[in-house]
Amino acid sequence: MIAFALRLAVSGGREALARLAVITAAVAIGVGLLLSTLASINAVGKANDRVLWTNTGAASRTDTAPVDPLWWWAHGDFHDGKEIFRVDVAATGPTSPVPPGLAELPAPGEYYASPALTALLRETPAVELGDRFPGRQAGVLGEEALPSPDSLYVIVGRTPAEIEHLPGASKVTTIATALPSSCDHSCPGLGVRGDAMTLILSVVAGALIFPVVVFIGTATRLSAATREQRYAAMRLVGATPRQVSVISTVESTVAAVAGAVLGFALHLLLRPLVATVPFTGDRFFLEDLTLTPLQLVGTALGVPVAAAVAARLALRRVTISPLGVSRRVTPKPPTFWRALPLLAGLVELGYFVNRRPQTTDGQTAAYLTGFLVIMFGLVIAGPWLTMVAARAVALRTSRPATLIAVRRLADDPKAGFRSVAGLVLALFVTTATVCVIGTINENRGALAGDPETRVAVEQSADFDGPPMTDAVPEQVLAGLRAVPGVRGTAVVHTNPDGIARDPNERPGFYPSLVRCSELAQVPVAGHCPAGAEVAAVPGWIFNDLHSNAAHEWPAAPISAAEAAKLPVQTVYVTTDGSTAAMEQTRTLLTQAYPQYQARTVDDRGTAQQRQWVGWQQLANVVLLTTLPIAGCSLAVSVVAGLSDRRRPFAMLRLTGAPLRLLRRVIGLESALPLLVVAAIATGTGFAASAMFLKSQMHYDLVSPGAVFFGLVLLGLAASLGIIASTLPLLKRLTGPEAARNG
Repeated sequence: MIAFALRLAVSGGREALARLAVITAAVAIGVGLLLSTLASINAVGKANDRVLWTNTGAASRTDTAPVDPLWWWAHGDFHDGKEIFRVDVAATGPTSPVPPGLAELPAPGEYYASPALTALLRETPAVELGDRFPGRQAGVLGEEALPSPDSLYVIVGRTPAEIEHLPGASKVTTIATALPSSCDHSCPGLGVRGDAMTLILSVVAGALIFPVVVFIGTATRLSAATREQRYAAMRLVGATPRQVSVISTVESTVAAVAGAVLGFALHLLLRPLVATVPFTGDRFFLEDLTLTPLQLVGTALGVPVAAAVAARLALRRVTISPLGVSRRVTPKPPTFWRALPLLAGLVELGYFVNRRPQTTDGQTAAYLTGFLVIMFGLVIAGPWLTMVAARAVALRTSRPATLIAVRRLADDPKAGFRSVAGLVLALFVTTATVCVIGTINENRGALAGDPETRVAVEQSADFDGPPMTDAVPEQVLAGLRAVPGVRGTAVVHTNPDGIARDPNERPGFYPSLVRCSELAQVPVAGHCPAGAEVAAVPGWIFNDLHSNAAHEWPAAPISAAEAAKLPVQTVYVTTDGSTAAMEQTRTLLTQAYPQYQARTVDDRGTAQQRQWVGWQQLANVVLLTTLPIAGCSLAVSVVAGLSDRRRPFAMLRLTGAPLRLLRRVIGLESALPLLVVAAIATGTGFAASAMFLKSQMHYDLVSPGAVFFGLVLLGLAASLGIIASTLPLLKRLTGPEAARNG
């Protein structure tokens, strides 16, 4: 029977082979994308495993290994918007532990840099970067210590005397191999938030797989009517239900197996490309994009099994009533219960507004489940929505083409919706993603910040903590002023007596004091009243992403000479915005005050913003992947519908129906469910994203803007164009020869 089924699968000539080829291609795309997404999730975990060592010295760890302690001081740095992870180490004996990626610890005056940082050091003048690291480069860090080929990591060798007094430095006897049970700001190297990325990538996987599943289902419907009639004929001549099921299952499974094999090959071809996509802000190592045995076996066996199950379910009418299939009885209309999953997904997201789960696992269960249920609900509710829309149009039209189209949609809304299901899902995913990313970026500031404040470079201590230094040496200020591109410098002093304190401000929070002669050099921070010598300026102003040039700060009743004697809180420098000026300034400040971090104002916001940009990259991947797949699904579905109805349309033409009437019927049958359900999917995307943002981040939804709506309209126009492009086939498929009895 299996051999007969294999012969039967290809006995239809070019049409049968084309059908098998389309199903194979659909399965291959789905398997390739699924494997690539699973490999990306695994790569996030491996990247995090590679940087577990950076948590050495975390406050919650207790080191008791019987070895010579190692002085450990981990901190961060930046260069041109890129974050640098730096560890200063000092051995106290020959058995001090060695971090991964090194054969031995760097001696005082030596450092080991990652390959990416090594290349950057070669390309960058030493005054802009290299001078921050004392001594010479002794080697390169190995890959086992890095989460990405783009990682900028450096391990600097020092003496114990140089480290022991630094804030945050600690003695360790073991290198961390696991995350600490709890962590504060002394854990600078946690790496990528694996739980968050798993959540995002899981949503992406669902967003990619749903349209692919629809595409596979649409492809299997090619010539469905012809095959159902063939199977029904077999039942009439004595074939058992089991035999018919075997034949159908073999036909679908052959294409699924071939597609799965090609899907694995497609995944191997995509691996180098996937590795370059900065999902986490940086690329993956190619060798980290691996799959577990369970994932490999599950995909290899699951896809053919799913195809076999789908084929079996598709033959329910053939098995129960072969005569009914031969005569094309009208299927039962969908009922309102199909809308329940969609409503359930929206209700779930709505329930968690003001009830945000406290744990990451709880958030994953709440939000991921809600979005996936909504996507599933759109597919389930689509036929019912199509039927309701068709019946509503039928009550308000008298045109023949419209009446025929809506009558057919009302009789078989599943077939009408099937053609646009992929596009509807793509539209929902795109709407939700754009709304979430756009709202977050709007609330957290643009990546670049205000053009004026991007040129500010600062060296600061905690504004509520002890001062940075008693005084800034004149040679340091002279060196800063000598940097080409520096426009002004200001020394920000502490205010221990609370001079000019705002009584409405919280207790203990005193404004900083800045001499007006220096504040005039950095106008982006504001200005003094006329005649004042010293201004009382809130410390946070020197971290602000936006310009405060128009703000006049109150005068402080203290002389400039007295203010100059107060301890220093911040050294604030403005430049012309060039990379050379900013990075040379940063290097000079790092050399003068190595225990503090010199940062541009943009550096304070770019770390998380880069993560959101990476997630925006995921949105682009979803958009660019799902829309072509959905477009292919639409084209295949329309062609399949034409092929299956060639005989009824041929009979209509023989009875005098003009070809343009039939083209209108086909166009309306495809366009009505597309426009109706697309509007519902877009609205659902707005609602779901609004509830997610309110629950997770307490943000109100921000409109995505005219560009988004323009793209949606362009996508719908392109979909209507795809429908129109298939209509010329109608003339060839509905010739007089198609009207003969089968």
